[in-house]
Amino acid sequence: MISNLAYIHPDARIGNNVTVEPFAYIAGDVVIGDDCWIGPGAVIHDGARIGKGCRIHTAASISCLPQDLKFKGEVTTAEIGDYNDIREYVTISRGTASTGTTRVGSHNLLMAYVHVAHDCVVGDHCVIANRVSLAGEVHVGDWVVIGGHAAIHQWVHIGDHAMVQGGALLSQDLPPYIIVRNDTLRFAGINKVGLSRRGFTPERISEIHDACRILFQSGLNYLAGCEQVEHRIPQSPERDHLVRFIRESKRGIIKPYASKID
Repeated sequence: MISNLAYIHPDARIGNNVTVEPFAYIAGDVVIGDDCWIGPGAVIHDGARIGKGCRIHTAASISCLPQDLKFKGEVTTAEIGDYNDIREYVTISRGTASTGTTRVGSHNLLMAYVHVAHDCVVGDHCVIANRVSLAGEVHVGDWVVIGGHAAIHQWVHIGDHAMVQGGALLSQDLPPYIIVRNDTLRFAGINKVGLSRRGFTPERISEIHDACRILFQSGLNYLAGCEQVEHRIPQSPERDHLVRFIRESKRGIIKPYASKID
């Protein structure tokens, strides 16, 4: 159902069984897949590429202009996957000349007032809670949980299955499987509950935990810790992913565990 009170540019490509509620605005250079719901007052700007089964709620703004002084009006896109739930007042900027595209994967929940800035990459199955802000060119892996009111600095990478506690101001890379504290930005343990829910075996979770003890609680620097992990922990895709993430970090890794708050 498409409301007569909505505006849809004649060049927009709208899939089958799409609902567009009153006062929504859909620009011309837009593609919306089948079975989507566009809520009242939502704005879909030029450059939006939206997959199937997405729900875009009241006053969300998709593919809005980048909040970047270097942006000169270049033609770019914001590409949204399938079955995303994008709640009220979410803003997702389109890309800039840096990469050309902002990408959000599939099966994500972006709660009210989330901001995804230009050229970000968000994976699949993420939960990003209320008022989280992702600065430009942030990369978020799959199955990541970011607590409410957190802010992620430009260019930061967050690994798969990681968790950011609410209110954190994260300015360094967060490796996969790890929880970061919101008060000190230090290692707070592994995301054991999340890993268990996603089918990781107790044995594999134990191996990840042992690797993180070496990396974040042994006193070794991270490069030496990676060598020890490879020497002492059985080879697995998870072990290799963790070590590779740390070695390839450009912004540096969060602080190790500390028993006292500093």
